[in-house]
Amino acid sequence: MNETTLRALIEAGAINRCRIIANGASFYIEFETPTGTVTAHTMRKRLKQWVSLDAAARWLKGLGIGNTEVKLSTWTPRQKRLPLAG
Repeated sequence: MNETTLRALIEAGAINRCRIIANGASFYIEFETPTGTVTAHTMRKRLKQWVSLDAAARWLKGLGIGNTEVKLSTWTPRQKRLPLAG
């Protein structure tokens, strides 16, 4: 889901929960809505990722979200990024 759609859902009060999830050395964000779980994507439909936890938190704060869960169990900060096929 892109940022424009997410902003509309936040304004409508349709976001129930938010999570920052570690994936290797980067982070992505999941949102729970009444219809299911969605992840933040770029305008080009790619998974939106951050290389630091504070950058992801700043993005959420900019959207107007003040509370989130953080899942660090799969965080490996020294892992090098793998090139994506395709």
